Amino acid sequence: MAFVDETLTCKDCGKEFIFSAGEQEFYAEKGFENKPVRCRDCRDKRRRSRDGEGAREQRQMFTVVCAECGKETEVPFEPKNDRPVYCRDCFQAKKNA
Repeated sequence: MAFVDETLTCKDCGKEFIFSAGEQEFYAEKGFENKPVRCRDCRDKRRRSRDGEGAREQRQMFTVVCAECGKETEVPFEPKNDRPVYCRDCFQAKKNA
């Protein structure tokens, strides 16, 4: 099937953008049935706002004492009493051993 460049209108900013033949071929290979509704700039902006720096700031951190060296550190999960928790350095050392 031959694909031809197509002009679409972004639903966020209203600007026209090209849905190229190459992009259409990629969409077809992946089995995507819907055409893009946002231009590249609006897609990138939406992606950054969804999983950008804001997501890291919202992560809850828990203060723990490293089971190996006794140093106080923070981890991004709630520790369980039945498992040891390590600081970054001790964790890497155990992982590489």
